[in-house]
Amino acid sequence: MSLWPELKKLQQGTWVDLTHPLTNDSPYWAGIPEGSVELCRTVFDYDEEMLSCRIHTYKFPGQFGTHVDFPSHFTPGKVGSEAYGVEQMAMPLCVIDLTGKVAAEGPDTAVAVADIEAWEAEHGRIPAGAFVALRTDWYQRWPDNDALNNFDEDGGEHCPGWSMEALRFLYEERDIQMNGHETFDTDASFLAAEADDLACERYVLDHGHLQVEVMANLDKVPATGAIVFVSWPHIEGATGLPARVAAVF
Repeated sequence: MSLWPELKKLQQGTWVDLTHPLTNDSPYWAGIPEGSVELCRTVFDYDEEMLSCRIHTYKFPGQFGTHVDFPSHFTPGKVGSEAYGVEQMAMPLCVIDLTGKVAAEGPDTAVAVADIEAWEAEHGRIPAGAFVALRTDWYQRWPDNDALNNFDEDGGEHCPGWSMEALRFLYEERDIQMNGHETFDTDASFLAAEADDLACERYVLDHGHLQVEVMANLDKVPATGAIVFVSWPHIEGATGLPARVAAVF
């Protein structure tokens, strides 16, 4: 079986990069110690006698920029990156637009099952094996760390996100493969504060699922019909890794 004709179709489609570019000044979760990022450090350069070429080293946390989280990120004994292969890197993409709700209710809001059902009434049932992304347009705040966290005067965060009910519905009733969002955390900030935990993220990972955080450009892809590709380095035992995510439609 040849897939070359399908590749030609993909090449003629519209491609959107759903990934933030990274530099030494890119923001990351405040709990990560300073000095954890050092990109493009030159350790071998063009003036070397052995060979004229440049080699860089890269130091970064697994949860850096647009990244994929593995179950061991939250729970000891759970599997890491070694448990997931390339066959899980391509999925149908469904984008749930929460921007209207955020505009109406403010940032302390979360996607509900009713929002998903309304989406399905318009676009059809979410297929099994899908990647469901939550669009909030929060990515437009990048790379302003304070704006991304949306701190109040007491240091509390105010970001929209997922609810437990919505994630349970997607994984248990629709059998999706992966979820994603534009914020640093899975949970809507007010729900995380109420639970005193990132309970939604813990649910996703403890059930063996993957998620992509800090996505970009979800406003540039359709609600349904696109294919998303999520790739990451093959580093065994990783709890999370920067990812390159792209969609085509």
